[in-house]
Amino acid sequence: MFNSLSEKLESAFKNIKGEGRITELNIANTLKDVRRALVDADVNYKIAKDFTDKLKEDAIGSKVLLSVTPGQQMVKIVQDGLTELMGGTESEFNISGNPAIILIAGLQGSGKTTFSGKLANYLKTKKGKSPLLVAADIYRPAAIDQLEVLGGQIGVDVYSDRENKDAVSIALNAIKEAKAKNKNVIIIDTAGRLAVDEVMMQEVENVKKAVNPQEILFVVDSMTGQDAVNTAATFNERLDFSGVVLTKLDGDTRGGAALSIKYTVNKPIKFSSSGEKMDTLDVFYPERMAQRILGMGDIVSLVEKAQEQFDAAEAAKLEKKIRKNQFDFEDFKTQLQQIKKMGNLKDLMGMIPGVGKQVKDLDINDDAFKGIEAMINSMTLVERRNPDIISPSRKNRIAKGSGKDIAELNAFLKQFEQMKGMMKMMNKMPMGKMMGRR
Repeated sequence: MFNSLSEKLESAFKNIKGEGRITELNIANTLKDVRRALVDADVNYKIAKDFTDKLKEDAIGSKVLLSVTPGQQMVKIVQDGLTELMGGTESEFNISGNPAIILIAGLQGSGKTTFSGKLANYLKTKKGKSPLLVAADIYRPAAIDQLEVLGGQIGVDVYSDRENKDAVSIALNAIKEAKAKNKNVIIIDTAGRLAVDEVMMQEVENVKKAVNPQEILFVVDSMTGQDAVNTAATFNERLDFSGVVLTKLDGDTRGGAALSIKYTVNKPIKFSSSGEKMDTLDVFYPERMAQRILGMGDIVSLVEKAQEQFDAAEAAKLEKKIRKNQFDFEDFKTQLQQIKKMGNLKDLMGMIPGVGKQVKDLDINDDAFKGIEAMINSMTLVERRNPDIISPSRKNRIAKGSGKDIAELNAFLKQFEQMKGMMKMMNKMPMGKMMGRR
C-alpha cells in the first residue's frame, strides 16, 4: 500500500537528516521533494502546493525540540499534515434510524457491490445489526447475482426484483420488506456506469429523495487516483454524499485518491477496503494511514485485529499450557488459523513498525501456511498432542501424506522445538524482566 509514495517521502527526509537544525533552506529543499512525491502519487498539483506551503509555515513556526533531530521533527510535521489532509480524525458512521438506510453510489468497477457485502458483514458481526442488502442495479443482472452470492456467504438477506425496472420502486419495496422482517439497517447497492452520465445521476438522485438515507457513501477505486477525485466532485454536486469509501487499497495504489479527496469535496473518508474477502473492511483512521504512508507501521490496528480473533478464555488456556511447556501442534494449528482470519498476511506485516519496507518486494502469499498445515493435518491426533512420539516411521507417513519430503518435515519439527525452547526460556524469566523493567 502506497509503497512508491512511502519511498519518495523517505528519500525527501534524507536532505534534512544530517542537519544540525531546521533552517528555511533545508525546509525548502525537503518540501520541494515532498511536493514532487505527492504529484508523482497523482495528487493534484494545487493540492500538493497548498499542502507543502502549509507545512513550511508549520516547520518555520515550530519550536525545535532538543530531544529530537531536525529530520525526526520534519517527519512529525509531515505526519500531522497528512493526517489533517485526510480528515484529521475518525468520522462518525450514522446508523441511528429504524431502519437506518445507507445508499451506496459510484462508478461501475469501483467495488460498490463487494463493499455493500462487506459493510453488511461489518454491521452484522461488529455492530450487532440485522441488515438487508438491496439490489437496485436494474441494468446489470450480474450485479444482482453477485449481491445474492455475497449475501449467502455472510448470512444476510438480499432483496431483489428482477422484473422491476424502476430503482425507486425497488428501494421503497425493500424498506417495506425490511420493516416486515425486523431488519434495522438497509444497504442499497445502486447502478454504476463506466462514466458519469445524466441518466445515472438522475436515477440515484431520485432514489435518494425517495428513501431519505442516513448515510450516502461514494465508493472510490483508489487505483484510479485523480480521476476518482474528479468523479467524486461530480457526484457530490448532485448527491451531497456523507462519506467516501476507498476500495482496492491492496492494489497498485499511488495514494492520489486518499490524499486528495477530503480536500476536494470536504467529505470524510469513512471506510477503506482491500481484497475480496468479506472481513477485509476497516474504519478509516487518518492518523494511522499517515503513519503507514510514512513507513511507521500501524501497531494499533494490528492489535485490534488480533483482539477481534483471539478469545480471552482460549488465550488464558494457551498461556497455562505454555507455562507448563505443553504447547503442541494442536495449539500451533489453532494459532495459525486465527492469524489467517486477521487478513492479508503482507498487509499485516506492513503494520509492524519498520517491517513494511522490508517486505514490500517479497511475494508473501496468503497460502504461505498451507504447507505447515498439511504436515500438521497428516499427523494423528495423538501425534499432534504428543510431538515427542514422532518416530522415523511416523515421519515417513506424515511426509508422504502432506506431499513434503523428509528434509522439509525435519526442518519444521526442528523449528517447532526451537520455538518451544524459547517459550520455556521466557517462562523462567521474572515478569518484570520480560516487560523490560530493571
